Amino acid sequence: MGERGAGLGSGIVQTETLAESEERPRRPGERFAALRRHRQLVFVLAVVALLAQMAVAMVITAREQSPTIDEPVYVGTATVYLKERSLRYNPEHPPLGKLIIATGVLVADPHLGDEVPEHQSRLGRKLLYELGNDPGRLMFWARIPVIVLTLLFGLVICAFARDLTGRVGALVALALYTFSPDVIAHGSLATLDMPAAGFVLTSVWLTWRARRRPGLYLPLAGLALGAALATKMNTLVAVPVVLLLAVPSVLAARRPAGGDRRRRTARTLALGTVGWAAAMTLLAIAVVWASYLVVDPRLHWTPPADMQKVHGLRALATEMLPLPREYRDGMLIQFGKEEVVRTGFLYGRVYYGSLWYYLPAAFLVKTPLGMLVLWAAGAVALCAVRRLRPAAPYVLVPTAVLLVTAMTGTRDYGTRYAIFVPLFLAVAAAAVLSVRWRWAYAVTGALVAFVAGSSLSTFPYYLPYANEAFGGPANTHRWLHDSNVDWGQDLGRLADRLRERYPDDTVWLVYKGSGEPSYYGIHASDPLTVAPDEVRGLLVVSDSAAATAEAPLARLIDSSRAIDEVGHSITIYRRR
Repeated sequence: MGERGAGLGSGIVQTETLAESEERPRRPGERFAALRRHRQLVFVLAVVALLAQMAVAMVITAREQSPTIDEPVYVGTATVYLKERSLRYNPEHPPLGKLIIATGVLVADPHLGDEVPEHQSRLGRKLLYELGNDPGRLMFWARIPVIVLTLLFGLVICAFARDLTGRVGALVALALYTFSPDVIAHGSLATLDMPAAGFVLTSVWLTWRARRRPGLYLPLAGLALGAALATKMNTLVAVPVVLLLAVPSVLAARRPAGGDRRRRTARTLALGTVGWAAAMTLLAIAVVWASYLVVDPRLHWTPPADMQKVHGLRALATEMLPLPREYRDGMLIQFGKEEVVRTGFLYGRVYYGSLWYYLPAAFLVKTPLGMLVLWAAGAVALCAVRRLRPAAPYVLVPTAVLLVTAMTGTRDYGTRYAIFVPLFLAVAAAAVLSVRWRWAYAVTGALVAFVAGSSLSTFPYYLPYANEAFGGPANTHRWLHDSNVDWGQDLGRLADRLRERYPDDTVWLVYKGSGEPSYYGIHASDPLTVAPDEVRGLLVVSDSAAATAEAPLARLIDSSRAIDEVGHSITIYRRR
């Protein structure tokens, strides 16, 4: 009886305590208890939301933009891969990126025709505008595989940052990636820059993960590295970087556990490291060979008759590579293009040749201000926080080596040549949250929100984005040109503008791009083929053409009045 009474009494006390707990206000820590219990679900939902908004932005951008300058070449080559199994087009780039694009082309199923042009630029133009294909539908489906791949690389960034800093840091890195105007712009195009950069990032992340399980992750890293090589040749410089990063990964994996004091000899470690590096190299080479064999199992290849001769160390090094002849000839073509002196435009100044500081200067314009701050702070934090220092070489060394290499190039055409920078430095930015500073989370959150606002404000004109310090996207053409602002993407929008606002005006057009104006209903004449006095009405000029305009066009622009702009990439002038 006493035991029962005690039990009953304890039950009453418990009931009263629960009742009291319902009446009293919750302590601050208890308010987020449910959130902490479901933090994994919250994390997954946040990841999905960030990737979903990025997907919407890229899909809408892909649907609205006309073909950019490079895309018809890749889409035309991808179509030839599918229809004719031939490697004769676009040999300066390996096949894998175009095979990825081909998965979208396969859905569109364009008609190629019986007579295929000799030149690759003519091939793309004919495929899009002369064979009865729907260029809008074809370009949209060609861009979809790159969009999907860009989203998957977002998961790699999220996983990489989570390995280093946890869930919150992963969300910071993913937010910077998904709101990056450069990443959205080039991730929504059927080009090779984003796939190549993403494959390099993936290989580095897998190499980092190999610190725990080298047997699983190093072979995967070798495959990812091979995918990068099979997409763009400029990723070759990443090979020694990734192989060197594999060394500390192998050493970390073979470090003796807590109570085990046995030490492996230096010779054993060296042999193991060399073995893994050799295995990764062989796997990377195998991926490159496979990408060519998938297109043409017999590797029928005849070097172009106009291929520029290259001599010296570069030619010798190219010949020594254990890669297909097609790959090596493509490298020689690229070296030949590097010899061409081009016209550049930076911060309002026209110049000839190339500037070593072009890419850093362009990134100052093209990167949201909050992102620049978080990049710099994250790089410092990676080096300053003790537990993150082992990761610093994996994030910062590839970024530095690839950027310095890109800065030595002669094509000052856009930040797309260093699109890997927003990928790697998004991971670095997550390290800010590891700093023992009271306001780290609040300041980081505010900066991420600033980046998101700046990115959303430019929708859907991501290609000509410029940050607030440089006047926003409407003023990008004053600082930069080509793929930084005007890559021929707004021909369709121009047609709509002329039809809506200027239906009765005579149009004179200087368009820099791969689109066909007449297909979009633009009936215009070339102002450079007649006397200046005859050019009356609307003078429509691509901003890239205006930036580097020489005397005839420059005089026409100076004697005209700007009245409108389209997509922040084309300016409409009035001439009387």
